[in-house]
Amino acid sequence: MHHAAPILAFAAVSLGMALTPGPNMIYLLSRSICQGRKAGLISLGGVALGFVFYMLCAAFGITALLMTVPFAYDALRFGGALYLAWLAWQALKPGGRSPFQVRELAPDSPRKLFLMGFVTNLLNPKIAILYLSLLPQFIDPHHGSVLVQSIMLGLIQIALSITVNATVAMTAGTIAAFLAGRPAWLTIQRWLMGTVLAGLAVRIAAEGQR
Repeated sequence: MHHAAPILAFAAVSLGMALTPGPNMIYLLSRSICQGRKAGLISLGGVALGFVFYMLCAAFGITALLMTVPFAYDALRFGGALYLAWLAWQALKPGGRSPFQVRELAPDSPRKLFLMGFVTNLLNPKIAILYLSLLPQFIDPHHGSVLVQSIMLGLIQIALSITVNATVAMTAGTIAAFLAGRPAWLTIQRWLMGTVLAGLAVRIAAEGQR
């Protein structure tokens, strides 16, 4: 079984990633504002299914990969660090825009809302990087089954992400109204997001081989 420290560390990283706006949060925020809270929560159901899909694929894939390819861990680690650094630059570069600047969406049926939430998450590179580059850092074969550890950590990530995104969907109108009237807060949010992403990129790149 996992020790408490790695679990808490992964939970902190997962929470930081969940609070960092990405395709899922942008879609749920926009959908909730354009079509209401119910539409946002239905879309979140699709996003949640996408998390489960990623978790199972990563759990079985990481189990096989780390046991058969000696340098797979480093390849995943550096790939994830580079991608997070790119996201940080997109947020911090001159003229960068906050993801909370909402886009207009036409109303959709509940079935399409669920499907679009699922597809949005499947095509979300941030989630792929989370499972392929961040999660392996907190898995130690000496602490038990790699598969069990992967699923346990994945469930923690899913619970935290659903909680954060459900809060966003329920309070989308309030968030958008607050930020629209305070341009300085959009800038602060953008710089905070970029700093968090840059910090995660450095941490991943500096992480030593197990």
